[in-house]
Amino acid sequence: MAHNLIVRGFDDQVHEKLGEIANQRGVSINSIVKDAVDVWLKKQQSEVPRKHHLVIYSDDESMMRLLKSMDKLAMEGNLFRCFFGPPRNPSIELLSKLKWYDGTVKPYPFSFATQSKDEQQQQQQQQQQAQAQIQVQSRKNIIKYCGKVVENVVRNADNKQVCCMDFVINDVGEDSLKHALIVEKAYDDNRIAGLMYCAYKTDNLLNSEIKDLIELFEMHDQIFILKEDEVYKLHVTKENVHKLFLS
Repeated sequence: MAHNLIVRGFDDQVHEKLGEIANQRGVSINSIVKDAVDVWLKKQQSEVPRKHHLVIYSDDESMMRLLKSMDKLAMEGNLFRCFFGPPRNPSIELLSKLKWYDGTVKPYPFSFATQSKDEQQQQQQQQQQAQAQIQVQSRKNIIKYCGKVVENVVRNADNKQVCCMDFVINDVGEDSLKHALIVEKAYDDNRIAGLMYCAYKTDNLLNSEIKDLIELFEMHDQIFILKEDEVYKLHVTKENVHKLFLS
């Protein structure tokens, strides 16, 4: 439905120049103004940050220290603070107390997140024995679930940029880093406005193949590693062999 837009503040000289250009191009002044508005809107949309970062940590204490600092900065930046992840997780419990929005869709698909280690091992053995067709269906279900989670966050963000912590991806990576990469690729192709932080525990990454780790690193804008109350930024660049012999 078309709407009328009244533009005030043009002096006679500007209006006269617009009229001359409109006559030369055989268009109306209205069309020129509309095109200018369209260009401005596209520029604003392209300038909205859509960052996708990776956070690696080994212990809950380090993560919770980071979250407390992030909470203050996110509030100052007027960002929509949100998260999604497993129940009975110290970081999730902290964010809930800090009044971050819980975008996790119930029921949570990774039941081993609330099981004992013996139960986890038993379930993981059963998963490894599953047929290839079932594994393909599982990947589709994971992507579908994660898509619903992101949609839930966007729906409740009220057009604000997000500061979002993703702990679901760690459970996907614990099951299979290759599955996690598929989810990461799906999000990377359709990022939401704001800051998305994908949190992985080191245990789920250190046993992975190097090619999968490099793919994970390259899929994120920045890589951060937590050590107690310190944050390290990891730079990963592709180099030639001769660099090994340079001082």
